[in-house]
Amino acid sequence: MSQFPFAAIVGADEMALALILTTVSPEVGGVLVRGEKGTAKSTMVRSLTSVLPAEEVVEGCRFGCDPARPDPGCPDGPHAAGESHHTRPARLVELPVGATEDRVIGSLDLRRALGSGEAAFEPGLLADAHRGILYVDEVNLLHDHLVDLLLDAAAMGRNTVERDGVSVSHAARLVLVGTMNPEEGELRPQLLDRFGLTVEVAASRDPAQRAEVVRRRLAFDADPEAFTAGYAAEQAALGGRIAAARERLADVRLPDRELERIARVCAGFDVDGMRADIVTARAARAHAAWCGRDVVTRDDVRVAARLALPHRRRRNPFDAPGIDEDLLEELLGEDPPEPDGTDPDGSGPDGPSDDDGDEAPEGTDGQAPPEPDSAPPAGGPDAPDDRTDLCPDDSHTDQAPEPPDEGKDPADAPEDGRAALPVAVAPTHTAYRTRTFAVSGVGAGAPGRRSRAMTASGRTVGATRQASRRVHLPATIAASAPHQARRGRTDRLLLEADDLRGVISQGQESNLVLLAVDASGSMGARRRMEEVKTAVLSLLTDAYQRRDRVGLITFRGSEAELSLPPTSSVEAAARCLEAMPHGGRTPLAEGIVLTARVVERERLRDPRRRALVLLLTDGRATGGKDALARARRMADAWPSIGCDAVVIDCETGRFRMGLAGDLAHRMRARHVPLPEVAAQAIVDAVQSARATERAPGRPRGRRAA
Repeated sequence: MSQFPFAAIVGADEMALALILTTVSPEVGGVLVRGEKGTAKSTMVRSLTSVLPAEEVVEGCRFGCDPARPDPGCPDGPHAAGESHHTRPARLVELPVGATEDRVIGSLDLRRALGSGEAAFEPGLLADAHRGILYVDEVNLLHDHLVDLLLDAAAMGRNTVERDGVSVSHAARLVLVGTMNPEEGELRPQLLDRFGLTVEVAASRDPAQRAEVVRRRLAFDADPEAFTAGYAAEQAALGGRIAAARERLADVRLPDRELERIARVCAGFDVDGMRADIVTARAARAHAAWCGRDVVTRDDVRVAARLALPHRRRRNPFDAPGIDEDLLEELLGEDPPEPDGTDPDGSGPDGPSDDDGDEAPEGTDGQAPPEPDSAPPAGGPDAPDDRTDLCPDDSHTDQAPEPPDEGKDPADAPEDGRAALPVAVAPTHTAYRTRTFAVSGVGAGAPGRRSRAMTASGRTVGATRQASRRVHLPATIAASAPHQARRGRTDRLLLEADDLRGVISQGQESNLVLLAVDASGSMGARRRMEEVKTAVLSLLTDAYQRRDRVGLITFRGSEAELSLPPTSSVEAAARCLEAMPHGGRTPLAEGIVLTARVVERERLRDPRRRALVLLLTDGRATGGKDALARARRMADAWPSIGCDAVVIDCETGRFRMGLAGDLAHRMRARHVPLPEVAAQAIVDAVQSARATERAPGRPRGRRAA
């Protein structure tokens, strides 16, 4: 099947440049591509190998060793100089989201272990991708422990396996490319930092460019061979330029002035650690080589910083990615004039104009595309879909609703529609670290960091006959030991298929966290809604770190609504939270009913993912006739749903009615006052108790009688 030509992709100039730079210099560390669906992310990555030079491989080596520089520790080696070799095209290995750890890093060869009793190693995807590209589509949906393995191998250039009686280490120098849709969830900041470069892509809003995308895609679908042949010259020219840049890279010089410029830019953006400086320097050298220069210039540093810093300067999981262009230009500064009249790159005043530092790199079509900061939004042959609104409720607007009229009690608002409700939007303050709320019992959901569960990786707690799991060697040997005499054992252990035992491991799972928020008028008293929103934002941050799916339910006036359906994108939940209005009466019963319906519906979609409901309310049901009685009936019926819940009591003041505590008792849920949501509140309570116990007049070391 023909692959869409790399040179024929329209509009994605910044993404193309990032991919090319990391292939020119694999030490840059790979590329993370973030963008909405239908923007040709996967198409461009898969077509990249068509413009990469072929590579020489030692004959018969399963790890793809370079005959000119073979790996001294290759498990199939040692390889002698001049050993026979062959040429193969550049490799792109795709890692499915559902891959197992054994398939990624390699494992014990069960056929040879059972057949000849030999503990042999079966290479995994990291060995296949050595000296090539390892592509992970939807990398944000990949299990965290697999992402850790990938990024460690990409950073170290080696894959080390110590498991199942196998001890193997082999080279794994690869270009790691990941694509993701931020709407489906984010990567952890620690993992973002391990990608060398990042780029944001979006569908073009230019009608002419969108029409050209569709035109080329239709032409390719109609006759792939003819369409590909039409771009053969551009593909060959691009491949030759990449090969030339690879050869030139070793001779590219990074002057001290540009190195200091890189350090100034990274320090100015307040990035953590030194990886940003190193990656920016490597990317700047690769860009200079790509542009045909032997000396890094200010332009190379600017391009490298725009690709290497956006994902490293984030300080909050919900901060929008990007980089301040004005600050970047200020930190870059200007090149001082040379006293002898030469240009900063070392060329004389009469030097060739195509060596000047302001030249833009040539595009994939042989023409000079705009620089990344002026490039149009990325498009591609995959027809872009319209962006869906993640917050379908009326509160998701660019402007905050007007506050209620002064002197009116929000609780006195009419209940004949939301439009008539007096509303206000409370601000959200800085999030804090929250207590750990987990589902009771042991589940079997997707790996995460919240509740206990039986997972594919984690602490070994037993063995099973299921051979599809990781092999439990001690249990396998113990199962086969009583049968050795009958099998006629002489000098080696004789195993049969029935002897195999798999590992049963216990780790942690992610959950569905449903936040049901009381947004009525009583919650707005004494700036209470600001505290509630801050608590919800803190809980969202905790869900982000624990890899949960989140949903947001709000109830006010006379109805409850699902403001955000369950999603992995906690950023979307944070945006809805910021725009969430409050005011009107409290339809508490309706909020409990809708929450129960969402739990049941999501249980049908994913039976293995357990739900945790966090209900934030003061318990004052005022919406509708017999509001409090109906709310209590709904709370009494909650245990039949079989879902863990936590009632976060938002009632404040000296005189309290205790309705939220009664609600928690009826729901058989944990009752947590709002101030105790913060983890620091627990520490303060313990310290206060200790201080009271050690107060003057009390004996130390034992309690007073």
